[in-house]
Amino acid sequence: MENKVIGSGAEAVIYKKDESVVKDRIKKSYRHPQIDRNLRKLRTRREAKILSKLKEIGFPSPVLMDFDDSRMTVVMEYIYGAKLRDIFHTNPKKFSREIGEKMAILHNNGIIHHDLTTSNMILRGKEIHFIDFGLSFFSEKAEDMAVDIHLLDRAMESRHHEHYPECFNEAVKAYAKKADAGKEVLARFRKVNLRGRNKAKH
Repeated sequence: MENKVIGSGAEAVIYKKDESVVKDRIKKSYRHPQIDRNLRKLRTRREAKILSKLKEIGFPSPVLMDFDDSRMTVVMEYIYGAKLRDIFHTNPKKFSREIGEKMAILHNNGIIHHDLTTSNMILRGKEIHFIDFGLSFFSEKAEDMAVDIHLLDRAMESRHHEHYPECFNEAVKAYAKKADAGKEVLARFRKVNLRGRNKAKH
């Protein structure tokens, strides 16, 4: 079957092949060739490692099928379902609570998604699956977790402004209940959020 491009971004081209998704990290001509290769290799390995960890903890996300750090590709399961961004309005409070709970599970396992938007979430059956861990990394730092929450805040305000801030507040309340370091992370988030808003004013 012919490969069908289903997405592209600054880092990679993504295409569907049979029942899988192939992420091909593209060369960057503005970077030194060796630096570019090392960086793409690092990110390819890291994404594969995170997907493996997600499977280990039973987190709803694409299953890693293969990766090649010489060709800079990651092959993973194709998740069928509706993009959450398109159906969020049908039950914003319920979806927000589930997002908060799942974000807490990631952070409890030292995983920072770093691109938390409803465009990177798919409702398969009755459960939200997180996708696109291309920018993700491992960290136990409250600051990194706080930035993750800040990114979700900005994404919800931008994409789902008609339900904001109620939807974000629901996500935060659910996160606080499940996150091991919820109190510390949310205190840090308030500082991160203030910094972000102050920058936006200048």
